[in-house]
Amino acid sequence: MKHFPKAAALDRLPDQFFAALSGKVRQKQLAGHDIINLGQGNPDQPTPTHIVKALQAAAGNPLYHKYPPFSGYDFLKDAAATFYEREYGVALDAKSEVAVLFGGKTGLVELSQCLLNEGDVALVPDPGYPDYWSGIALAGAKMHEMPLLEENQFLPDYNSIPHETAEKAKMMFLNYPNNPTAATADEAFFEKTVRFADAHDICVIHDFAYGAIGSHGEKPRSFMQTPGAKDVGIEIYTLSKTYNMAGWRVAFAVGHPDIIRYIELLQDHYYVSLFGGIQEAAATALLGPQDCVQQLVATYDERRTALIRSFQKAGWPLPEPKGSFFAWVPIPKEYTSSVAFANDLLDNANIAVAPGVGFGKHGEGYVRIGLLTDPSVIEEAVRRMTKVDVFK
Repeated sequence: MKHFPKAAALDRLPDQFFAALSGKVRQKQLAGHDIINLGQGNPDQPTPTHIVKALQAAAGNPLYHKYPPFSGYDFLKDAAATFYEREYGVALDAKSEVAVLFGGKTGLVELSQCLLNEGDVALVPDPGYPDYWSGIALAGAKMHEMPLLEENQFLPDYNSIPHETAEKAKMMFLNYPNNPTAATADEAFFEKTVRFADAHDICVIHDFAYGAIGSHGEKPRSFMQTPGAKDVGIEIYTLSKTYNMAGWRVAFAVGHPDIIRYIELLQDHYYVSLFGGIQEAAATALLGPQDCVQQLVATYDERRTALIRSFQKAGWPLPEPKGSFFAWVPIPKEYTSSVAFANDLLDNANIAVAPGVGFGKHGEGYVRIGLLTDPSVIEEAVRRMTKVDVFK
């Protein structure tokens, strides 16, 4: 059989760090072990019933059995604009400032292909979402990591970026509420971001995947609420987390009309938008009753509280996560690495967590815990940790 070598772009893709961990978890489950998986980032609640019913009804519409418009139906773009006006007081032109995406992950990867040439520089948070790296690698560009450190509230310090690097940079990824650190960004930070981006001609890509999920009633800020934000970048919003629609693969980008146009141009060559029934259900989610979102946020608050109390009871104080459905947990000092700690938990306590180093070198010393299971299961996980004496 002939051997067909991969394209160079595929060789540039980063290794899937968590694939080996997922395989190990699966092996232990198949062997009959009762694994508590706190390492995942997949919402565990079902999509609200009224959204599911909207899809069921829309699936019977013959119009949606045909190809949809290449850039998506206007009604979904209108719904996204209405959503931003209602939730954030941000006015958007639905025709020129909204793009429909085949999931937020796809949009994040596509943007590097839209904006970067070979050898260009992109600024990325470290730790950060690994798919930022994937798009940059496919574009043949280079990364400059921006450390997210506890002493800076896990916000990048723009003053630490060399002037020469800032001048070369073409784009920057940000993500608040943050995965994996669970940090949030305030108005002053976003204002600083606009000034920095404007001074160096950098396009800001704000990944707002966890936009609905603050702690204790604190509503996370949208980057688009910042004066001048639309002039220097865009924001990506996914329905995956807000409405538990991760498997539906529907999101949108809002902001600078040039970037929106580039996204739609690239997507014209990839696919003919989303199934119309999903677009109608997505519009229903954005425009319909939002009590399901409030209930979801309350659910994560309950789980967050259970985790913090359980850690405190075990004698291991945990900094309170401010947003997202994650907790960023410092590992005990006795462990040499986040991988060693995660392996110990899996091997000896049947608990899976995500090693921080998988999100970048500045993630070392932490593990990410997902609040994606019932409080009783979270409490049981901490009890297991206590039994194997990880809180030394």
